[in-house]
Amino acid sequence: MSGTSTDFSAPSALPAFARLAGARLRAVLPDRAVLATMGRSPRKDLLAGLTVAIVALPLALGFGVASGAGAEAGLATAVVAGALAAFFGGSDLQVSGPTGAMTVVLVPIVHRYGTAGVLTVGLMSGVLLIATALAGGGRFMAYVPAPVVEGFTLGIAGVIGLQQVPAALGAKAPGAENVAVTAWDAVTDFVQHPHPAQLALAAGVAAAMLIGARLRPGVPFSLLAVVAATAVTGLAGLDVATIGHLPAGLPAPSLGFLRLADVPQLATAALAVAALAALESLMSATAADAMSVSERHDSDRELFGQGLANLVAPLFGGVAATGAIARTAVNVRSGAASRLAALVHAAVLAVVVFAAAPLVAGIPLAALAGVLIATAVRMVEVASLRALARSGRGEAAILVLTAGATVVFDLVTAVVVGLLVAGALALRQVARSAALTRVPLHEGLPPADHHAEEQALLAEHIVAYRIDGPVFFAGAHRFLLELAETAEVKAVILRLSRVSTVDATGALVLGDAIAKLERRGILVLVSGAREDHLRTLDALGVLDALRADHRVFAGTPEAIEYARRRLKESLPAVTAKDNRPAAPRPCTTTTTKETR
Repeated sequence: MSGTSTDFSAPSALPAFARLAGARLRAVLPDRAVLATMGRSPRKDLLAGLTVAIVALPLALGFGVASGAGAEAGLATAVVAGALAAFFGGSDLQVSGPTGAMTVVLVPIVHRYGTAGVLTVGLMSGVLLIATALAGGGRFMAYVPAPVVEGFTLGIAGVIGLQQVPAALGAKAPGAENVAVTAWDAVTDFVQHPHPAQLALAAGVAAAMLIGARLRPGVPFSLLAVVAATAVTGLAGLDVATIGHLPAGLPAPSLGFLRLADVPQLATAALAVAALAALESLMSATAADAMSVSERHDSDRELFGQGLANLVAPLFGGVAATGAIARTAVNVRSGAASRLAALVHAAVLAVVVFAAAPLVAGIPLAALAGVLIATAVRMVEVASLRALARSGRGEAAILVLTAGATVVFDLVTAVVVGLLVAGALALRQVARSAALTRVPLHEGLPPADHHAEEQALLAEHIVAYRIDGPVFFAGAHRFLLELAETAEVKAVILRLSRVSTVDATGALVLGDAIAKLERRGILVLVSGAREDHLRTLDALGVLDALRADHRVFAGTPEAIEYARRRLKESLPAVTAKDNRPAAPRPCTTTTTKETR
């Protein structure tokens, strides 16, 4: 092959490609410095890990049940994904496992493809996350607008709450894909066949968590409330639904769930799960950085760790996992110093899986519903929502639309809607920043060496317009077509030194405005255009006629002199000193901004 392209089929290119791939892999793997941090404060890490495990246990059970894959899937995810993401991830303080946001995405997959489909999607998303990490894609997750993030967080909280209505009411409801429909059906069934015991359990657990968190934030009220609800159920002999039988231990790793025929249909869902896992994990890692003093996460390494966790967890019956903001916050506030704390959390949950499965099996589903309802309520940051609502109607609209789309449709649709609306509003703001301003002929230029009478005559017949900001598709028509309505003058000088960008649409609209002025017999001159903008204008032939007549200038003084000479030719009455202007100079050199 010729040129600078690389032929990866050539033997000489393969070693270079292998070295590049090896370098990227080494960049996302934990190094000695990272692993050495696990020995700096083991006592703090052990205590923090135990505390997080206590908080994570009911959440893992609840999210496993809510996803449709079962409580054992939630525990397997917390153990396997929690350990792998902690060891290979890019944050020393991140805690990973099943989350409410992921549950929202997984529920429709369970309805369509069953548990096997959920496990397949988790495995596929792991591959996508690893590929994203190796490609260095971690940095792009920072470009999601805050109203979109807050909007889908609010929507997720709403969906989680609605998902728990059937279990909290002890009601039967058909498995509709829309959670609002399912919740309404459950309420209807509850009215006809009330189950006050289950409602009391759910309400009591939720109230204990919410009130307790305000009074004693450091106490794990979620676990205490679940234990109390389980004890009350057993002692009172209440007839309520429980988790039921749990296998003691994790199943042997297997790919028996994988059905290759379903992989093409699940590709879109896997992409959505991978995107959500990346976004939520990096948000959680960023929150951990903000809560700590000196910790800074590595985005690509974090994506690699989450990808590996999601790749392996399905082999043990686990669902897709992400970094968990609530558990990470507990970890940091409990004094965690390294990733050892998250590893301890996974180890403690593994002990529960192997040694306490019979006890866990007796937990009422209504109690877990109460845990998740309280979690959903605590996900809503009222102060953040108020701040965004006050910042402008555009941000408020993005937030409301994203949240509404999350509840009515699904998370992928919600994020796409939010991003599209945010992009449209951003383009609108950028377009509004562009302006066409009529400026004094010699604004920003040295005093001209002309008589006062000539200066007045020049100002009467020659006008200068300065274009500020972007000239692009979203706003060019708004102000450039106004240029064509300029009052009767002899010449118009377009000063382009403050144009920030020009796209094809903006260039064509500018050309149309110039053509309309020329058809009215007005002389048009262009000055101060940047070289990269000139390339765009020349590629579309916008300045061809002006260049042929030498009317494109590097600076405004040359344009004024040219217009002055042409004005003297058309208006013989003009009198001036005998200082003939130099021949017009094409735009071949760069001048300072003040002379453009």
